[in-house]
Amino acid sequence: MSQTPVEHRFPCHQCGADMRFEPGADRLICDFCGNTEAVEKGAFTGEAIRELDFEAAIRDQLPQAEIEVTRNVDCQNCGASFEFDESIHSAECPFCATPVVTDTGAHRQIKPKGVVPFALSEPQAHEAMNAWLGSLWFAPNGLREYARKGRKMNGIYVPYWTFDADTKTQYTGQRGDDYYETQTVVRDGKRETVQVRKTRWHNVSGRVARFFDDVLVLASRSLPKKYTDALQPWDLSALLPYSADFLAGFRAEGYQVDLSDGYTEGRQIMDAIILRDIKFDIGGDHQRVSSVNTTIKDVTFKHILLPVWLAAYKYRGKSYRFVVNGQTGKVQGERPYSAWKIAFAVILGLIAAGIVGYIAAQNQ
Repeated sequence: MSQTPVEHRFPCHQCGADMRFEPGADRLICDFCGNTEAVEKGAFTGEAIRELDFEAAIRDQLPQAEIEVTRNVDCQNCGASFEFDESIHSAECPFCATPVVTDTGAHRQIKPKGVVPFALSEPQAHEAMNAWLGSLWFAPNGLREYARKGRKMNGIYVPYWTFDADTKTQYTGQRGDDYYETQTVVRDGKRETVQVRKTRWHNVSGRVARFFDDVLVLASRSLPKKYTDALQPWDLSALLPYSADFLAGFRAEGYQVDLSDGYTEGRQIMDAIILRDIKFDIGGDHQRVSSVNTTIKDVTFKHILLPVWLAAYKYRGKSYRFVVNGQTGKVQGERPYSAWKIAFAVILGLIAAGIVGYIAAQNQ
């Protein structure tokens, strides 16, 4: 059965203009007339966010109520997929500042189950970005000034998967315990007694168990992963049941990493933690792990949205992208470099080295 793409509109009850979610205030506000309205009450009831069965999703057997169709536009430059108002026919991609024509298409996807609302306003995010740029001594002054006076940042809800799983692991390996032997050596014609460290190894085997809760996996490819990963940690205790009210005035990116690929990355995260658990269980001074056999069951997941403020600037023909964690204010981005500042620093270094050398020569 076909579905109609969902449209979320929030007209002001007083003047009819679009309302937006106000970060940190938990309300909708109309910038045209100043009217405010409370966010849908159910979003703040603290009800549990229900996990979905992973195996059912892989078999395409999720209930129809868990699927929605959205109207997204795809950027041909960076590959971002994000929602756009149908009344807008052309704009810039918020991820790379490339002009795009909003020839929207329908995308069928798993509905978000939870959202962390924006806690930082756009001015607060802009201030955090400017402070970060200001701390980069080699950044071009022109870019700093351009960013400081530039357009507003875009508030984007970025898609993530979270995975829960119950794991039990059997392992074999070796435990290494250090001990010391006294040996006599000859150094510079003199006999010396030294302690030499050696390791005694013996075989071990055992079991470890861990329940994983909310293993977080980025479901977007629009930004370099090193930037979005560096925005962590996220406080997922602030996760609320999904409500479209939180998206008012913001854009939401559609996920580009499908569920199975997300789970593959999630398993890599789990496996690394399991390996750490095994080494801790083996103990000793050194550990060697020969075999790992993990049984995993009760795998569940959910699609969630996390808040990111994004700025994309084109400066002297090059794109620079900066992201701000909309919950904590942590900033990451492409580090710009000024050639003349680097050259000036090198010259200063050479002058300083010359002065030191001259003083040393005079004191001889």
